[in-house]
Amino acid sequence: MIWLIAALAVLLVCFAGVLLRGAPYLPTLTPQVEAALELADLKAGDTLLELGCGDGKVLVAAARKGINVVGYELNPLLVLVCWLRTRRYRKQVRIIWGDFWRKPWPEAQAIFVFLLPKYMPKLNKYIVQYKHKPVKLISFAFAVPGKTASAKKNGVMHYEYK
Repeated sequence: MIWLIAALAVLLVCFAGVLLRGAPYLPTLTPQVEAALELADLKAGDTLLELGCGDGKVLVAAARKGINVVGYELNPLLVLVCWLRTRRYRKQVRIIWGDFWRKPWPEAQAIFVFLLPKYMPKLNKYIVQYKHKPVKLISFAFAVPGKTASAKKNGVMHYEYK
């Protein structure tokens, strides 16, 4: 019984604890993944940065197109899932376990997020200060306050930062 309680506590910390830093784990649906990659309009060899890569679905879809991807994930269980899911693309995929607000972001041509609305102003500020521009922000579900999306598809928004 103690093992069950301990396992539940670990799951609670891993999945609910991330709410303090970003968003809960919700898988991105296939139509939104396809829309995100279409809106990002990246070429093979370009880099996509995913802030909160969850189960790695976006990482795999991008890697299949020849895109290099760097995914950040705070939940250690999802980092393991991501690592297992992306192993065949290990030359194109880099998974970073940690808080993307506190880690340096590498150069990328696009950034994909599925964050809660309360974090979008903070994200905008980070991207405005991001030294590798131009960069595209692709956001599923939530808009950047005060910024107009240049394109939208299936609930996915595309923003340009120059």
